[in-house]
Amino acid sequence: MPSSGDRLLAVLGLFTVERPEWTVEEAAVQLSVSATTAYRYFKRLTRAGLISPVSGASYTLGPAIIQMDRQIQLCDPMLKAARDVMAELIEHAAEGGAVLLCRLFHDRVMCVHQEMGRGPQEPIVFQRGRPMPLFRGATSKIILAHLPNRTLRSLYEANSEEIAAAGLGQSWDGFRRSLAAIRRSGYAAASGDVDTVRAAIAAPVFGPRRAVLGSLSFLVPRGRYDDALRNRLAPLVMTAASAIEAAMQNTATDVPASRPRVRVGR
Repeated sequence: MPSSGDRLLAVLGLFTVERPEWTVEEAAVQLSVSATTAYRYFKRLTRAGLISPVSGASYTLGPAIIQMDRQIQLCDPMLKAARDVMAELIEHAAEGGAVLLCRLFHDRVMCVHQEMGRGPQEPIVFQRGRPMPLFRGATSKIILAHLPNRTLRSLYEANSEEIAAAGLGQSWDGFRRSLAAIRRSGYAAASGDVDTVRAAIAAPVFGPRRAVLGSLSFLVPRGRYDDALRNRLAPLVMTAASAIEAAMQNTATDVPASRPRVRVGR
């Protein structure tokens, strides 16, 4: 049986961009629990500020989420290490460029910080806080390429059709070869793979024990992207990613960090 903590997390997991409001009765049906049980969960989450009542007996995410986000912005080690590096890197961008810091989130990749270059720009597809596919785009593929082999095997078994559609291999061996080629390059590059108006060059960001934490990406307008630009930017992105790692090590405590885990969706 799931623990009470798991059940509370399941309630929080109901609140999405597509469905931001829930009533107690709707949640009870969705979670297959009694209305009394659902009310008890809602009461506990409301007391903690994680959800808040709104009009029409509905609830939405609460102010405690905003407080936590502020703490992440101020205290997250990777963010603290990356901001100055990213601000310096964006100075190399022509009009329309952007730099993204993304991290692994279960079997998705999520942007946690952006630095935008000069000039008007269309919205970034990899919006901050939006989970994105692990198999498409340079930003994701460079993280994928550095996951442990056992994790990759599980991902392949659960997502072989999606992996093939992304051009990463028609078989397990083909998948491994595609990722090995990315690792040897030290970076991933893609044009129009996820963001139809941009190309991206991405390098991995590693934590303790060389476990991949996320990626640093340089985005440029597709119309300006060519091999010469890729060859110029790739070393800059890889150097900047290494600078983030060094900054994290300089501020790390003596407590060893755990390896990020991928929850494979089935």
